Amino acid sequence: MKLSYDPLANVAYLRFHEKRGPVTTLQLSDSVNVDLAADGTIYGIELLNANEQLSEDDGRLIVETGSGRREMPLAA
Repeated sequence: MKLSYDPLANVAYLRFHEKRGPVTTLQLSDSVNVDLAADGTIYGIELLNANEQLSEDDGRLIVETGSGRREMPLAA
């Protein structure tokens, strides 16, 4: 799994699998899109206006995993 963030576009993408074929994008809302494979597997989730959806603690994205905690600033 990989989380990428583009501060200029204010878009985050959470990738679960590499895209290996045709992709169907399902728009869940004005700010959430899900990329699906033909078999229904989720490739990834795109978050538009990511700073509003992901920010916590003064505009920082906080990612917690079993190996620790990482913080990264999000565009204002």
